[in-house]
Amino acid sequence: MSLERLNPAELSPPTGFSHAVTATGSRLVFLAGQTALDGSGRVVGETLPEQFETALGNLLAALKAAGGTPADLARVTVYATDVADYRGRAPELGRVWRRLAGRDYPAMAVIGATRLWDEQALVELDGFAVLD
Repeated sequence: MSLERLNPAELSPPTGFSHAVTATGSRLVFLAGQTALDGSGRVVGETLPEQFETALGNLLAALKAAGGTPADLARVTVYATDVADYRGRAPELGRVWRRLAGRDYPAMAVIGATRLWDEQALVELDGFAVLD
C-alpha cells in the first residue's frame, strides 16, 4: 500500500490535513461515522476536545479491527455542530490528532451540522483507508 500526500505550492499551506492523497493498494476500508460513544453506547465528554478524542479513538479502533493503522487513512470527514468552536479549538484538536494518529494527515474536510445522530454529540468522524 502506498499513500502519497500532495500539497501544491500554489494552494494555501495545509494545517492538519493534506490537500490531496493518492492511494494504491488492494483493499479499501470504509469507516462509518464515529461519535464519542463509549462501549455501552453513551456519549462521553462535555467539551469538543473530549468528544473529539473519543470519536477519533473509535474511528481508529474500527480501522485497527480492519487491519489498518492511522497512516493508512486516505480521507476523513469531520462533522461539527459548532464550526466556530472547532476552528477556535483547532490547535488543541490538532494535538489530540497527532497524539493518536501521528502526522501523516489524510485529505480532510470539516462540515457544519445542526445535529448529529446522538443529540449530545458535538462531533462525528468518518473516512476511508487504503490497505495492502
